[in-house]
Amino acid sequence: MTNTTDSLPMDTLGAYLADNIPGFGKLLDAEKFSGGQSNPTYMITTDSKKYVLRRKPSGELLPSAHAVDREFRVMSALAGSGVPVPTMHKLCDDDSIIGSMFYIMDFIDGDIFWDAQLTEIDKGLRGPMYAKMNEVLAALHSVDVVKADLESFGRPGNYFERQISRWTKQYRGAETETLDAMEKLMAWLPANMPEDDGQVSLIHGDYRLDNMIFAPGKAEVLAVLDWELSTLGHPYSDIAYQCMQLRMPADPALGNLAGLSGIDRAAQGIPSEEEYVTAYCKHMGISEIPNWTFYLAFSFFRFAAILQGIMKRYLDGTASNEEALAYGKMAGPMAEIAMEYLAEQGRV
Repeated sequence: MTNTTDSLPMDTLGAYLADNIPGFGKLLDAEKFSGGQSNPTYMITTDSKKYVLRRKPSGELLPSAHAVDREFRVMSALAGSGVPVPTMHKLCDDDSIIGSMFYIMDFIDGDIFWDAQLTEIDKGLRGPMYAKMNEVLAALHSVDVVKADLESFGRPGNYFERQISRWTKQYRGAETETLDAMEKLMAWLPANMPEDDGQVSLIHGDYRLDNMIFAPGKAEVLAVLDWELSTLGHPYSDIAYQCMQLRMPADPALGNLAGLSGIDRAAQGIPSEEEYVTAYCKHMGISEIPNWTFYLAFSFFRFAAILQGIMKRYLDGTASNEEALAYGKMAGPMAEIAMEYLAEQGRV
């Protein structure tokens, strides 16, 4: 392997890591992973073991985006919590080393699945894998943030009010054209926001199948990855975000964004939205999730804003992945799915 893409200064990096990580050894190779759209991520190989390096991208960035320092903090705090995360080693905020902030964590040898249908997995294992993701999500939302020293990891007040404001600003900052469905969604959400029920949990912010590492051939989550959007917020935002995949088109042309809409999920061994939400409620000891329509619409809005940010980075030449253009083009369709869902529910 050689790091032919987004090359890292091997001599400088190797010397820094050898000085700051006990037993690091000699840096042999750094290879950029192909997946992911936000923070460039590399396999780091030494003469003794493998690590992962995750860095901020170079170039002009949107405010509060690419928060690798927050990722490092939350994953470090979750060590031994019951929420599986890699062992964290070092956060470097010295831009002179590789040009931007980065952190080093253990490499976890397991399987990452980009196909929501899990077609390469035996049918009998698909349901248990989704069930395990559900269980881990509930464990995350049950973390005692005071004991984890994360009580300052988010701001107080109405989470959805803050998020609608934040992602509207992020979207406006990345806007490249007028998307009618997004304009309607940005008007609908503030006008239909439920009253704050006071629930606050540690949330992941991007909880989905391809951010899990599974043990090969098992319904076991070895690690949850990509904590860039984690914060203290409302737990229902995570479960709704994951359930978006059930309503996204099952079009192979969408690549990693292909969902499960129109798929006979029961025949494939994959739970329905109702089954998945019911299982989550059971884990959390609650009877139901009120205002589900709002939470799901909010999730599509937020995801559309994220995709628009990817489009902006593509146009600015700072995108981390060559598929950025295809992803960015899905911002409008995601907002359209939300508006169609609201129409189905009689909410518009």
